Amino acid sequence: MEKNYNGVIGGNELLEYNLHPNYVGKTVAVIGGGNVAMDCARTIKRLGAKDVKIIYRRAKEQMPAEPKEIEDAQKEGIEFLFQNNIVKIMGKEKVEKVELIKTQLVEKENENRLVPVNVEGSNYELKVDNIVMALGSKVENYVQELGLKTTKWGTIEINENYQTSNPKIFAGGDLAGVKSTVAWAAYSGREAAKKIID
Repeated sequence: MEKNYNGVIGGNELLEYNLHPNYVGKTVAVIGGGNVAMDCARTIKRLGAKDVKIIYRRAKEQMPAEPKEIEDAQKEGIEFLFQNNIVKIMGKEKVEKVELIKTQLVEKENENRLVPVNVEGSNYELKVDNIVMALGSKVENYVQELGLKTTKWGTIEINENYQTSNPKIFAGGDLAGVKSTVAWAAYSGREAAKKIID
């Protein structure tokens, strides 16, 4: 997937800047399972896409999106391809197809949820006009340079007062591994502010 194809869009950018291509009559694949993926898929469907497919490598039960978001997306006719992983994007200059592979969920040592593993030989292709990458964001590199203690997932470790390993620095939201929704980020930001005032 090194090549930059016309038709591959970032989910956060799409929602933030509202710069949508023409979806009318087109098939769009949304890669991801969080609320950003649900928001993108529902927005794209409302903007006239013929088919919108959410591709998620785990099962429905493991989706990080809020259950109501998933339910609403299904009611709006969005198709879910659970336990599918993206292998590669194909096309000349523009997206034409995506290759997917089925996954199975297995237990792995030191993992607290089932891990998706590709099922060898289960590859197949799907014709699509656009692909939206709604895979979530990673903690920015500068955070690592602050020298704060982090968790095994790369988020900043905080105590019950939202303090980091440096007691003068507080953190919340995705950065601190709090549920990754805007509402939870706002809530934890407010709670951290209260602790700072105390």
